[in-house]
Amino acid sequence: MDLPPSPAQIPRGLLSDPVFVRALADRDFATVLATTHGSGISFNRISEACGIKADRISKVARGEATVTALDTIERIADGLRIPGAFLGLAQRPWEHTSPTPSTESDDGDDPMKRRHILRGALAAGLTGPALTALTSTRQSLDQALAAETPADLSDLEAAAETYGYGYGGQPPTRVLADLVTDFAGIRSLLHTPQPVTTRTRLCRAAGQMAGMAAIVLHDLGARKEARGWFATAGRAARESGDRQLCAWVLAREAMVPLNYGAPRAAASLAEEARHVAGSRPTAAATLAAAVAARAYALSHKPDQAREALTAADQFMERLDGSERADTWLTHGDQKHHVHLSHAFTALGDTHRARESQEQALKLSAPTSSMTRTLLKIDGAACAHHDGDTEQACHRATAALTALPADYRTGLVRKRAMDLYRSIPAQHHQENAMRELRNILAM
Repeated sequence: MDLPPSPAQIPRGLLSDPVFVRALADRDFATVLATTHGSGISFNRISEACGIKADRISKVARGEATVTALDTIERIADGLRIPGAFLGLAQRPWEHTSPTPSTESDDGDDPMKRRHILRGALAAGLTGPALTALTSTRQSLDQALAAETPADLSDLEAAAETYGYGYGGQPPTRVLADLVTDFAGIRSLLHTPQPVTTRTRLCRAAGQMAGMAAIVLHDLGARKEARGWFATAGRAARESGDRQLCAWVLAREAMVPLNYGAPRAAASLAEEARHVAGSRPTAAATLAAAVAARAYALSHKPDQAREALTAADQFMERLDGSERADTWLTHGDQKHHVHLSHAFTALGDTHRARESQEQALKLSAPTSSMTRTLLKIDGAACAHHDGDTEQACHRATAALTALPADYRTGLVRKRAMDLYRSIPAQHHQENAMRELRNILAM
């Protein structure tokens, strides 16, 4: 019986190289093979490992031949030990096997390796390999939640608390890679039988971390993936029995349709969150009321919006100190004014909107790039509403220009586009409008 060819494993660092990862996602095998050869693996070695003639390998690397057949793509994946997700393939059989002693430190279940690979995939954008890896991690937890399990999770709970403090000046994709890597560690805990109280704590932490992964995906504009992670967060929250966490997940999920053009759907989810949260002054109840207010304002229902704003303010006045912390999991004064800014801007109450923008900016850390930019775009929308369209364009352009490139996507771009589209066509040839259009095109 013929033995399968031995692999010519690529250097692991290539899987965190954005150019190489992009080439894999695009199935640009000229770049893939040329880069592999440049890393020190000869064409003959690649040929032997992949079971493809060396002459053909060199031609593909020079761009003189192409690779389109699925069988050939799979041979390259297996020969170079490229995980299937990077090429849009199913997980390869060798990905399930235990490593040999010589590669034990490179185990696919090693958190540091997983973090490194995921960062590289995300650095190339929310493309096939990155989304496949994210979905695989989430679905593995969905399966594990159905089992009886967990173990000690104090480190996991501490990690969830740390992630709750937001981006901290880091690019969203980096935070997402780190968060999902730590989240994947829950799987092993769920496979170890433990007392019910421990499982409850584990599911609560899982709900928090899945919800925060969804928040980052929402900010990046990956709406479908965000909804999937919110669904997982909701399942974990329900199993934990924590009603306030369930309400928080629903309120946060409502912000996906709210910020991406479906305010009526957002209002429905926000009202469900308000019902689940109940009448006690909690962070989740306050958030749900604030999100409902924004959804009603965008749906042109000012009476319902103002009722929800009143409820949010009343809850806010009664929140205790721990619930008012400035994290994703709580509802601090800065976050409250961010919601009020958007709601009052949508209602056309520019005086109160500016008051909230001023307060939120005072309370925002200098590293809160995304939040500060959204507030400035709200301010630009207020200027347009009050008749100074030129100033509105200048302010929006300045806010986007000052923003790091990693943040100038998703929600920020959507909010700026909403402003752009609200400006009548008669202004479209003015210099300020052209500047805004140009930076949005970038």
